Amino acid sequence: MSGESNKVEDIRLCPIHGYYRGEKCNCGYTGEIILKSFKVEKLGRLVSGILRHFPDKFGIEMDEDGWVNFNDLVRAVKRKYKWANQWLLKAMIYSDAKGRYELKGDKIRAKYGHSVKVKLSDYPICNKEVLYYGTGEEEAQRLIEIGIKPVNQTFVHLSTTKEKSEEVARLRTDEPIILEVDAKSAIRDGIRIIMANDYIALAEEIPPKYILKMVKLGQKN
Repeated sequence: MSGESNKVEDIRLCPIHGYYRGEKCNCGYTGEIILKSFKVEKLGRLVSGILRHFPDKFGIEMDEDGWVNFNDLVRAVKRKYKWANQWLLKAMIYSDAKGRYELKGDKIRAKYGHSVKVKLSDYPICNKEVLYYGTGEEEAQRLIEIGIKPVNQTFVHLSTTKEKSEEVARLRTDEPIILEVDAKSAIRDGIRIIMANDYIALAEEIPPKYILKMVKLGQKN
């Protein structure tokens, strides 16, 4: 579970700090609008879909690490939205604070959230001793028995902090449960856990023996 928010903001341009989302840049400058929020949402949904779920539908070849050719992606996007171009696509990528995408040279990929089969073999191994998984109480009891397995995705998405896992869980329940995972022991025992970004780690599954404990959080007022 990736924990992505549904809130979409305009993309603006700060002459000093580049693309950003929201009304003001961190420096306080109110930049020119590059892309209105409704177009950001349309573009984001399409790019996310292609890079995570259905590259074949748009005739795009993806390698085992999730990379596709950036120009191929631009052409696919333009077939759907005539107003889109490579600069608007880059503005969306560079302004994305959640680190959903990685652009390197002439290649681009989604960093996490795949339902297509990818290996992501070039990702670094997780360096955290404990990871966290946010869920609801009924689901938590089941996961303690059977382990954490991906649902509609290639990998289980784990949070690197308890706060991030709470954010994820509260998207689905008012009374979240946080499962603490012994990442250090799991990796030592041969389970591959990799870092997608500073906040998200990925694993094919987490067997129940590595779930350390269950933490129940209260309902927010």
